[in-house]
Amino acid sequence: MTTTPRSPAYPSSPLPSASPPSPAPSSSALSSASPARWPLLDRIEGPADLRALPHHGLGQLAAEIRDFLVTKVCATGGHLGVNLGVVELTLALHRVFDSPRDVLLFDTGHQTYVHKLLTGRQTGFDRLRRAGGLSGYPARTESAHDWIESSHASTALSYADGLAKALGLRGETGRRVVAVIGDGALTGGLAWEGLNNLAASAHAGPVIIVLNDNGRSYAPTVGGLARHLDRLRGHGPDAGVADPAPTAGTLFEHLGLTYLGPVDGHDTRAVEAALRHARSLNGPVLVHCVTAKGKGYAPAEADEADRMHGIGILDPVTGRPPAAARGKESWTSVFAAEITALAARHPDLVAVTAAMLRPVGLHRLAEAFPGRVFDCGIAEQHALCSAAGLAMAGLHPVVCLYATFLNRAFDQLLMDVALHRLPVTLVLDRAGVTGPDGASHHGMWDTALLSAVPGIRLAAPRDPATLRELLREAVEYADGPTALRFPKATAGPGIRALGAMDGIDVLRRSPHRPLDVLLVSAGVMATPCLEAAAALERDGHGVTVVDPRWTHPVPDALPGLVARHRLAVTVEDALADGGIGSALRTACAERHITTPVRALGLPLTFITHGERPELLARAGLDAQGITRTVTQSLTPRSTP
Repeated sequence: MTTTPRSPAYPSSPLPSASPPSPAPSSSALSSASPARWPLLDRIEGPADLRALPHHGLGQLAAEIRDFLVTKVCATGGHLGVNLGVVELTLALHRVFDSPRDVLLFDTGHQTYVHKLLTGRQTGFDRLRRAGGLSGYPARTESAHDWIESSHASTALSYADGLAKALGLRGETGRRVVAVIGDGALTGGLAWEGLNNLAASAHAGPVIIVLNDNGRSYAPTVGGLARHLDRLRGHGPDAGVADPAPTAGTLFEHLGLTYLGPVDGHDTRAVEAALRHARSLNGPVLVHCVTAKGKGYAPAEADEADRMHGIGILDPVTGRPPAAARGKESWTSVFAAEITALAARHPDLVAVTAAMLRPVGLHRLAEAFPGRVFDCGIAEQHALCSAAGLAMAGLHPVVCLYATFLNRAFDQLLMDVALHRLPVTLVLDRAGVTGPDGASHHGMWDTALLSAVPGIRLAAPRDPATLRELLREAVEYADGPTALRFPKATAGPGIRALGAMDGIDVLRRSPHRPLDVLLVSAGVMATPCLEAAAALERDGHGVTVVDPRWTHPVPDALPGLVARHRLAVTVEDALADGGIGSALRTACAERHITTPVRALGLPLTFITHGERPELLARAGLDAQGITRTVTQSLTPRSTP
């Protein structure tokens, strides 16, 4: 294939002088609340206002945007570091292109806070990621400038391919499609599928790919692509050494794209010049912009772990959480300690993750056993299939993902792991309702998907002690895949069982009362079930609360327990359809057990963003909701 000639790079020196550098917000600025604190930003109601701003004002505007973001995001939580890194880049995009006529797509849409500010949504940041407030990702319901509700990485290039083809077929040749993608997201397989098609499609209109290269996703970007970009930036071990023919040129040029760069992504003039050049070429172009995550905010720049990628509520001056929020044990931290301890006892244990080493708690294991932890980049499909290979060779891989990203690797779990009955353990962090990140990040689909996989066993721990127990059992299980799921939350206190029956923990049993209702709690739903049981007992009902620990397949003894009660209610923070309630109903029907089984879970809909307790209560998964369901379902006793 004939490669596109390489265009000259855009170093800062031969271009017009850059805008003044954006200073970090000062402590005094951060403590101020003057109405005139952001005078230029307050004048930007849309991209047209930005385009009317003279170049000499862009440095001040960039500084105001960074100050605004630090102030607002530290108050609400959200994605801070990545947005601080794309300020000048986003300014240039909206000055060169005419959104929404020109289509701007942001891969892994947590980098769109600046885009939201420039498209008239400043006032929404006071309720960022809260119920009824501004989404932390692009949202089509918020603005015509948001084309896709993107938050799962590596999708924008495929969207761009389809949109460009459609615009071409409709004869709208004057419109541009621009896809902004990070180097971390470019490690995903879907990104390469899109790139492969964009480079060769004869039917697509011109697409401009803006590579936001900050050298990291959560952590530094891994793999051969990372090394290639490092050489292009001039930092790699082979920097300055020409590639021997016939492989000279960039990887992107060999695919058939015109490559422009590297460009200083914090030099608005340089980025604008590169984008205008790209726009004039009327073909597939990649503009390589080098940025720094956390730019302009000292606590983020000093945070080598993830440059404050995603934060909770922080003191904006120090960058530290409030004292009351420190030291609380999370589910992730419990898992991190236990997997490290298990690895010391099990030399065959290895771990795999998809660009989530620290967020899923594997950093401690990587420090203790660096050769036994594999970060695949944003490549969940590869992670599962690679784990299958590890298991085939006699190891026990533990694959750690956010629950929502399991969706992307379902085929590999089904056909590459389960079909071969391989001992692979999935650890699904952020399961159930995650809260502020919204519909695309709730880990609510995992149970329904896993229930369709033959031979898999699924566990849901209720407290730190059962997480440790269940993880040990999973790692020692050799007859097929296993999975554990737990939420993004504080782990909370231990909940001791009164006893056990065939592997099922009995958490509460009303003494000296008829057995009216059986509450089957899955994992962390044990706490609201116990609270509901206490309320129901006060109303005169006899209640049993059990925790099956392993929720799929249905434990053999559970239908028999159901038969001893007037009503059974299952409670889980996953889809009600396809969870333990559905499976228990089927198991009872097969045994001709007539006790009604009510399944409480999340509705089959896309749940918006909000605080986790609020969203669970809305779904009836708090103590009041469980009590209400039981009360409404119990029929009056017939009198003799």
